[in-house]
Amino acid sequence: MTKNERVVIGGVDTHKNVHVAAVIDDRGKILDTSQFATTSAGYRQLLKWLRSFGELAKVGVEGTGSYGAGLHSFLASEGVEVLEVNRPNRQMRRRRGKSDTVDAEAAARSALNGEATVVPKSHDSIVESIRALRVAFTSARNSRTRVALQIRDLIVTAPAQLRADIEPLSTVQRVTRCARYRPGDPADPREATKLALRSLSRRYEALTEEMDELSAVLDQLTYRANPALRSARGVGVDVAAILLVAAGDNPERLRNESAFAALCGVSPVQASSGMVVRHRLNRSGNRQANNALWRIAVVRITHDEETKVYAARRLAEGKTKREIIRCLKRHIAREMFAHLTNPAVVPVGTELRTARNAAKISLTTASSELGTYPLRISRLERGLDHDREFAEQYQAWLAQKKAA
Repeated sequence: MTKNERVVIGGVDTHKNVHVAAVIDDRGKILDTSQFATTSAGYRQLLKWLRSFGELAKVGVEGTGSYGAGLHSFLASEGVEVLEVNRPNRQMRRRRGKSDTVDAEAAARSALNGEATVVPKSHDSIVESIRALRVAFTSARNSRTRVALQIRDLIVTAPAQLRADIEPLSTVQRVTRCARYRPGDPADPREATKLALRSLSRRYEALTEEMDELSAVLDQLTYRANPALRSARGVGVDVAAILLVAAGDNPERLRNESAFAALCGVSPVQASSGMVVRHRLNRSGNRQANNALWRIAVVRITHDEETKVYAARRLAEGKTKREIIRCLKRHIAREMFAHLTNPAVVPVGTELRTARNAAKISLTTASSELGTYPLRISRLERGLDHDREFAEQYQAWLAQKKAA
């Protein structure tokens, strides 16, 4: 077989400054290994090197979500099939040792033998913007929580009179009062404590303002990315952002709803042995996505009538609340998969407002006939609320008025 007729598979072990690559043929024979800089020129050299051995079928890449993100984007833009590769298992590492070339060869063999089947996230659309903004939002939220705890601890050790004035207040009330302090001589412990509380309180307020700004942007982007997901019961800004990031910019890479459930760690895992047939709880997967499904389940079991009826029936059957929530999470994962991969068309608030104004119908008239408050319709039209069922009802009513 000539070099031009030979089919080859690549494998790359990614690092911050250097990527180590290996190339094998379709029978698993190692052909060569080399390393390349993590630059645009290095990516071009790596691809040219791989193709010099024959027809490049696919490339297995470690760390496509971190150090390998740039290489993955470049290879995808060149029409190369890229597969995400997990690091070699411990048994293989004990047997063969650990080096960059060994890991690159293992990545290539994983792509060849079918162990690597996951298509990486593309990181090239609005969901990547959501991911980046959510990093900043969670950082601000975590920092604000630490500041609130520091304020609480300072109050615990504050002089008695100062402590008596502030301790009964809520966190927001404490921050509002402490931010207005005008401390005197910091050599006095009471005044120094006031100065520290003022500094922390103003930091808390700044972080709150930053969170509000980021949350408003995330609200717009998540609705623009997937209106059907945002309109689902129990799905708010943060939950929608988590699920969108978990699925990625290319949710079609998820084979089916069972794969998405496994990704979220809500699929039951076989734990059978001998005559015992059982399943155990799945503790792997994306734990943030798992928490997002749990939050949806808690909201629905508290506020949704249909879910309340289901929970009551399962309680009567002897299930615990924890078991019921696990069942709900699996059902919700199926619903969220449909929203992510095949979202339904949801009426847009601005379009509804345009239709209402064209029909010369006031908010008061619309709310009276729909049996709701004008504010609810106003928030829906301005994109502040995302209630799919009410939006569809409102759209149908406007269509009926237009036809009349």
